[in-house]
Amino acid sequence: MTVQPADGLSPAAAFPDPSHDQWQSLVEGVLRKSGKEVSGSAAEEALSTTLEDGLTTRPLYTAHDESPDTGFPGFAPFTRGSRAEGNAAGGWDVRQRHSLTDPARLNEAVLGDLENGVTSLWLTVGGPAGVPVDGLARALDGVYLDLAPVALDAPADLDAAATELLRLYEERGVAQHQARGTLGADPLGHEARTGVEADLAPAVRWAQRCEAAYPELRAIAVDALPYHEAGGSAGEELGLSLATGVAYLRALTGAGMSVEAACGQLEFRYAATADQFLTIAKLRAARRLWARVAEACGAPAAGAQRQHAVTSPVMMTRRDPWVNMLRTTLATLGAGVGGADCVTVLPFDHALGLPDAFARRISRNTSTILMEESHLARVIDPAGGSWYVERLTDELAAAAWAFFQETERAGGLPAALRSGMVAERLAATWAARSAKLARRKEPITGVSEFPMPGERPVEREPAADAYAGAPGGLPRVRRDEAFEALRARSDAHLAATGSRPKVFIAALGPAAAHTARVSFAVNLFGAGGIEAVHDPVSVDAGTAADALTASGAALAALCSSDALYAEQAEQVAGALKSAGAAQVFLAGRPGEYAGVDSYIFAGCDAVAVLTSVLDRMGVA
Repeated sequence: MTVQPADGLSPAAAFPDPSHDQWQSLVEGVLRKSGKEVSGSAAEEALSTTLEDGLTTRPLYTAHDESPDTGFPGFAPFTRGSRAEGNAAGGWDVRQRHSLTDPARLNEAVLGDLENGVTSLWLTVGGPAGVPVDGLARALDGVYLDLAPVALDAPADLDAAATELLRLYEERGVAQHQARGTLGADPLGHEARTGVEADLAPAVRWAQRCEAAYPELRAIAVDALPYHEAGGSAGEELGLSLATGVAYLRALTGAGMSVEAACGQLEFRYAATADQFLTIAKLRAARRLWARVAEACGAPAAGAQRQHAVTSPVMMTRRDPWVNMLRTTLATLGAGVGGADCVTVLPFDHALGLPDAFARRISRNTSTILMEESHLARVIDPAGGSWYVERLTDELAAAAWAFFQETERAGGLPAALRSGMVAERLAATWAARSAKLARRKEPITGVSEFPMPGERPVEREPAADAYAGAPGGLPRVRRDEAFEALRARSDAHLAATGSRPKVFIAALGPAAAHTARVSFAVNLFGAGGIEAVHDPVSVDAGTAADALTASGAALAALCSSDALYAEQAEQVAGALKSAGAAQVFLAGRPGEYAGVDSYIFAGCDAVAVLTSVLDRMGVA
């Protein structure tokens, strides 16, 4: 029977309004079926997820989850966006990054991108990874500089690069009010990457010059990527970006600039990760926190933060790099919904070297699809009003503000960098995260989960490192680095011997009993580049020895159900040992089985297990 709603009555009114206690009772029932006897708030906590910065995401958020007033888009505290229209006024600025040393090649890439959806350029100039300063004119030949903003990254020689760019504006008849972009001065970011003590004077000079003559050109980039790339959490990244911005405000106002003018010279750069909700909350929290800084400085109207989001280099993998397309899509979604003013999508092959034309095409089209086909650019603050996002924004802002205050108590960012406080804090955060990665509590698709050891590697022209040979500074980490080291050992073994390290999968009983654990073991060993030989489909004490010999493996892993382990594990393990197995694993929780040397199970330290296996096999 179809129920017709009365006039003015919502169709949802026909359904009872469940209480929180009712929902919690249903959760208890589900958990009880999985063997967890919990009730009340403990049931809800069992479904909660612990994040970095001491944050916890719960399974349910309601209108009772309070958060501060977020105001309106374009107005303080700017949580909902720095502009009243948000990204609904045409979307975000699609900023493509280029690090090519040949001016002609760079020009070809730049023109191709601008003709196909890119709206601004981010160019590395000077140094081993950038186009020479005297080649910038050739690189920008045919580019309408009054239409395409240019962001410079010139760690080697800011003065020369900025001077050349302004010369090109004048030479090509670009009016001073039409020059847009950023000169990219970031001496503190450079110090964080290299350990070379920062000199803020050049940044101050360029800020004064831009403020006096180029109203749409910003001089300084507050780049939080060095802290993200060193393993920092979202809260630490935000806190250190605030500390960087405050250090620049002190230098600029100390040189005679007003707070309003000084704020207008800063562009903030943040990492966008595949955790789209955390990225949304991070960008919203960043605007709110910077608005608080501006308010404390006596210029609340100047607190509208200009944001440049870059898809995270830390999450990019070298193995199965095609998955990076999915990661960057999620990151771009988070950046766009979070209100970033401009977004750089790193190509999927970024971790392998210089991107090819196809990778750049996918990169720029990611933003186009999200704006034009998914309509993200048609809504102002799409996440506004979400109880989860609003609460996460508030909690993340609190964590970031606490770390910012800790940095200020240490004497400000310059002092915190030089004392080692920042490095120690980020290293501790990364060590904790590395443990989760090693145990696959934070899975990496294509690397730690569902690897393809036999896949043909994607090869790219090597990319020069802008910070090669730097005397110190913060490290740069990647999520895949521990597993990449294992896979590199396997590759070297393949090159030297013609075959990969092998482990024999000794499956017991019918497929229904062993398939789940066989799949688990094959995936785990594959994450270390170890070939799992599962032939025949099942063995017993009488056939295991011959099967091991035929496999050519020196190690074996038993896979089956707990019931069959109780019946056959010890006998099969003994047969494998008598046939020369140097080590016998069992896929399952540790138990007492004679002949079994080690156990592999969900949550075990996969990196430690795989390292020991390669060591035992003599893989260098």
